[in-house]
Amino acid sequence: MRILVTGATGFIGRSLIPVLLQRPYTQVVVLRLESESGRPFPPPLTSLRQQFDVVYADLRHFGLMVRAVRQAEPDAVIHLAAVGATEPFLPAETALRHNVTGTINLLRACFEKMSSIQQIIVARTPGERSAMNVYAASKAAAWNFCQMYGRTQQWSIHGAMIFQAYGPYQPEQTLIPSAIKVALAGQDFPMTSGEQKRDWIHVSDVAAGFVAMLGQPLPPGTTVELGTGRLTSVADVVRQIYALTGKGGQPQIGLLPDRPGEEAVQVADVGRTKALVGWETAVSLTNGLRQLIVET
Repeated sequence: MRILVTGATGFIGRSLIPVLLQRPYTQVVVLRLESESGRPFPPPLTSLRQQFDVVYADLRHFGLMVRAVRQAEPDAVIHLAAVGATEPFLPAETALRHNVTGTINLLRACFEKMSSIQQIIVARTPGERSAMNVYAASKAAAWNFCQMYGRTQQWSIHGAMIFQAYGPYQPEQTLIPSAIKVALAGQDFPMTSGEQKRDWIHVSDVAAGFVAMLGQPLPPGTTVELGTGRLTSVADVVRQIYALTGKGGQPQIGLLPDRPGEEAVQVADVGRTKALVGWETAVSLTNGLRQLIVET
């Protein structure tokens, strides 16, 4: 199987690519912007560069995407590329161009021009359900187009809804990397109320979930929820980080205002996921945090 991956240099992609490369009888092709052709790949992709191919295009330009898909000749596509995951209130025009138009261009380039493509897996976010920020609203709009094409054209498009992912290569400004850095320094960590309850999934489990979805004969428009099915509040995660580091300091809970547009609870339906693709997570939150602290 030859797999084209968009967003390969992002948080999820940098853990997914090594797993795909270990998969038997699999070739990996990475989509990258032409302006990045001279730049080195970030770790761990730097050391793996000779093991995957690269095509260049901009998701916002349909003609370039058609060319890239023809060059890649994929059997399957994993679409991770998006803007706004760490900046959810980004300008609406930017989110529409990248997340909506970019997704539509990819789908059309794949299924209108390449009849050999067997499957596209599109990364989703649970925030789409309430769409309380620009990022989530744009992802929800993109998925509506995916469902429309799946139902009317029978294109084999599937969603992978990623719950609260954490792990290596996560942007430093996000909660867990920020809290670990401050806790290791023995300093206090100002934060919001942290009352929101989330389903925390290690990025290695996310990667395994994508692999489990490959080749599955799911109906077009089906979404598989990638999570643990267990809830832990944001505040309790930060408390656990401080307990595991043991360097002093403490979380200053409630010192900062809560961010608007956040759902109180987000949890994956793991029973349905196991029934659909026979997959479940392997890394507990405590073990995942402990491993991440050691590696930091």
